[in-house]
Amino acid sequence: MGVIERYRDRLPVGPSTPSLTLGEGGTPLLRSERLSARLGVELFFKFEGANPTGSFKDRGMAVAVAKAIEDGAQGIVCASTGNTAASAAAYAARAGVPAVVLHPAGAIAAAKQAQARAVGARVLEVRGSFDEALRSCQQLAGRSSYALVNSLNPNRIEGQKTAAFEVIEQLGRVPDVLALPYGGGGNTCAYAQGFAEEDVQPRLIAAQAAERAVTLASAIRISEPAHLGEVEELIAAGRVEVVTVPDDAITDAWLEIASREGIFCEPSSAVGLAALAQVELEPASTVVCVLTGHGLKDTAAVDVLTPATTVVDASVEAILAEVGR
Repeated sequence: MGVIERYRDRLPVGPSTPSLTLGEGGTPLLRSERLSARLGVELFFKFEGANPTGSFKDRGMAVAVAKAIEDGAQGIVCASTGNTAASAAAYAARAGVPAVVLHPAGAIAAAKQAQARAVGARVLEVRGSFDEALRSCQQLAGRSSYALVNSLNPNRIEGQKTAAFEVIEQLGRVPDVLALPYGGGGNTCAYAQGFAEEDVQPRLIAAQAAERAVTLASAIRISEPAHLGEVEELIAAGRVEVVTVPDDAITDAWLEIASREGIFCEPSSAVGLAALAQVELEPASTVVCVLTGHGLKDTAAVDVLTPATTVVDASVEAILAEVGR
């Protein structure tokens, strides 16, 4: 069951809204065994990489594409650093409509572009930034029957807020702290909205890269957050705090999550854990770290950040000599 059917009474959908789904939502909440001890808290990872296209985007995309079809759109369009492209393309294919994806030339992980191309999207590389690509998408949507499905589409936020509901359901209580990556800011707004609808307010940490425009964490490589105004309002209201972390801290956190917990996420997902190391946490508090995308989304990072493989003879002696007795 996808998010539309599971949360129909809490989403802006009606009898004429298609029940579009690829099985999104219901992602695991995994208790950390080792990093909890290091941080002195009860730490959980909400692994959104378990969604159908490997990222949190699927929650909102199911709702956005379904509503676009309901409203008569003949196709969808989005700008993307990767995950939005993969998700939009998949849900468009599922709905039987064309998808156009624009992304900055050379600035998208190959696996994410492959996902969009494999399901039939028209993928265009823009000579410019993500922000320029997004503006072009907005203009296209305004002059055609294509619906914009970036997070500026409020139905995306509606679908993504369901993750906040799930965290509470899975924990059986409200977390004291929730940390997540801050790229465009849409997911920060979605979690804030979801918690507000539950009438709760955990400490919400939005973690951003220190060098947004060039960070190794490609999924949050956005110099001008589309939801900057809303995030600033949440900050002013005391509902969100932004923590800025350098790329070396993101790298260290990514390696820790993989090697100490066995969870393979993309580098941008690790920025939340990196931020937690920079703030003061109440001892024994309950902390949730949102891992927004699967590690297979950006395998190039593995080649850069981990040791290369070693070729050995097919003998026990040679293997033991390499790995140690």
